[in-house]
Amino acid sequence: MKVCMLAYTFYESDNRVRRYAETLVNRGDVVDVVALRRKGQNDFNELNGVRIYRIQEREINEKGRLSYLYRLLKFFIKSFIFVGYKHLKNVYDLVHVHSIPDFEVFAALLPKLAGSKIILDIHDIVPEFYCSKFGKNSGAFLFRALVVSEKLSISYSDHVIISNNIWYNTLISRSTNKKKCTVILNYPDNSIFFKRNTLKKENKFIMMYPGTLNWHQGLDIAIKAFAIIKDKIPEAEFHIYGDGPTKYELAILIKELGLQERIFLKEPMSLDKIAEVMASADVGIVPKRDDPFGGEAFSTKTLEFMSLGVPIIVSKTKIDQNYFDDSIVKFFNPEDEEDLSEAMLLLINNKERREELSRNAQKFIEKNKWEDKKYIYLDLVDSLVKKGR
Repeated sequence: MKVCMLAYTFYESDNRVRRYAETLVNRGDVVDVVALRRKGQNDFNELNGVRIYRIQEREINEKGRLSYLYRLLKFFIKSFIFVGYKHLKNVYDLVHVHSIPDFEVFAALLPKLAGSKIILDIHDIVPEFYCSKFGKNSGAFLFRALVVSEKLSISYSDHVIISNNIWYNTLISRSTNKKKCTVILNYPDNSIFFKRNTLKKENKFIMMYPGTLNWHQGLDIAIKAFAIIKDKIPEAEFHIYGDGPTKYELAILIKELGLQERIFLKEPMSLDKIAEVMASADVGIVPKRDDPFGGEAFSTKTLEFMSLGVPIIVSKTKIDQNYFDDSIVKFFNPEDEEDLSEAMLLLINNKERREELSRNAQKFIEKNKWEDKKYIYLDLVDSLVKKGR
């Protein structure tokens, strides 16, 4: 089978896209990925058998709607031309398109007309994401327009994958039906995220967040919480790995609170490297806001930390309560830096509680690992392509 993965993302650090692509390659399929390029990266290379074509450079620093939309449209046009050209030379059986944005599926027009099957994989539900990113409400005209775009994109696709059960219910209530939609969580790749023997720094206690620095991720809340405990736990540090539109504001906040020697903003890494770094942490922090988007967005970081054996503090959002309880994660009240600071103190001072959370999380992962769940995806892909043939 010949597959094209089309994604407005950095392939090396995107767990969801890499996991699909490498799973297909490992069973003998041919996979091309069309994605973004970081500054200094090559336009093409292979990684674990996957052929990666980077057609557009990007910095995650959009401040307004127009600059964000411009980059999406630029990628759409480039990918439309590139995928059409590649399909003429090397016919694809399947094009797996990853949203955001939903309308990126239309870049696969030529393969679609030639009989290729199209999957739309909705990582983040776009209308709600837009509201969160740009501070709009669900009654805004553009929100309603994005819902129309969602419906059209799903109608154009042969099947839709959605990243959690709450958003599945949202989609089937407004844009599709149950038969056309499948839930696949952001399961970590077991070959990258697994419990390992990692030496901890004896004189340091490292708390960590790895991921995109968006407003809904709540990093400002975590920084303020750390400021509350900094004098009580002088050995504690908070390491933040990633990039995003709030990075500058976070750097200013760290400076204003005098935490430059305790909180560190670090550059994003590939999955393979960040897994090693995350494994060295004492506690993971997932401080999302409980807004209409963040409260329903399932964070890949939770399962990645669990797979590595690192206990985590998680905002008590709607989505996280849907999957976890207090025996697996340490919850805190969303957007409450006082409550988060108390959760930090508790886990810093209570090694037994950290170990208990780690053990229970490992049991959860045993029942929710990609090695077992991948067959949901492979069976879906095979059934679609078989129908096409």
